[in-house]
Amino acid sequence: MEVCHSPEQSNVTSYAATAVAIVTLETFAGMWINAFIVSVICVAWVKKNTLNANEKILLFLGSSRFWFLCISWVYSFLSLIYPNYLYFHPIFQLLASARSFFNCSNLWFSASLCVFYCIKIANFKNSFFIYLKIKIDRIVPCLLLGSVLSSLVIGIIAYNIMDKALSNNFNLTCQGRIWKSSIRIDQHFLPHYFMLGFGYATAFTAVILSALLLLFSLWRHKRNMQTNSTKDLSMDAHIKAMKSILSFFIMSSINFICLILTLIYSMKNENDAIFLTYLIQYTFPGLHSLVLIFSNPNHEKRLLGILPCGKCKVFLKREL
Repeated sequence: MEVCHSPEQSNVTSYAATAVAIVTLETFAGMWINAFIVSVICVAWVKKNTLNANEKILLFLGSSRFWFLCISWVYSFLSLIYPNYLYFHPIFQLLASARSFFNCSNLWFSASLCVFYCIKIANFKNSFFIYLKIKIDRIVPCLLLGSVLSSLVIGIIAYNIMDKALSNNFNLTCQGRIWKSSIRIDQHFLPHYFMLGFGYATAFTAVILSALLLLFSLWRHKRNMQTNSTKDLSMDAHIKAMKSILSFFIMSSINFICLILTLIYSMKNENDAIFLTYLIQYTFPGLHSLVLIFSNPNHEKRLLGILPCGKCKVFLKREL
């Protein structure tokens, strides 16, 4: 596939500049938060020479979110500032494949974390559930490996689909590539959208089931403690856990809705609506990771220790 390389100049509008500024702020904040999680876990890994199951999931989750935000920023920057360069082979295919891989791995690692918390904290007398509770530390590596392999398959398929679609729907000129208006999305991209939608729905279903089971278990435990006139720190810990899981469920719901809307708007070529959903979607990896940090006393202490502003510390503790 040959392309005539000619100098291109970007036509940066005020809208594009504002959009890039917003995306940069969101993505770099999220990248810093997830890099903090990864660095703390790596330091603990070096000191202890081992990681528990929870730390393994957080390490994979933080790494996937960091690279997802990084690649998403590159894609957004090129599409808004240098859109012509985005369509040179194989830049678009590689970015689309990498975004699909890290986005799916992010969702699967999040679902794995929710399943892990459910099995570890929930208390059911079912024999299969008791077996999972005993074996969960050994099951986690299998969950992580399965998540990586399934995401890798989706990334490879996404590259092949995008490459085939662009090869059939691009005209080459000496001025660069021109996107043809007669792109058959239903022919080339629909399998990709169906595959991504199925992966999103499966991960979100796992999150819903885990959250509902955990909330039901915690609610029943809270009711039993009230019946037995038991108070204090145990009750407060369970209420805090319920709030944490509920906030995670709400954020996952919003993120899932944005993912589905992105697929729908992509099929209709509504670029402004797609960008708005991206703005919401890019906040999820950083915001949820921040919640995870403040649900871990060790991570919270380290984060508050490096913040230069005392008022920021008080504000974050009060909000989260």
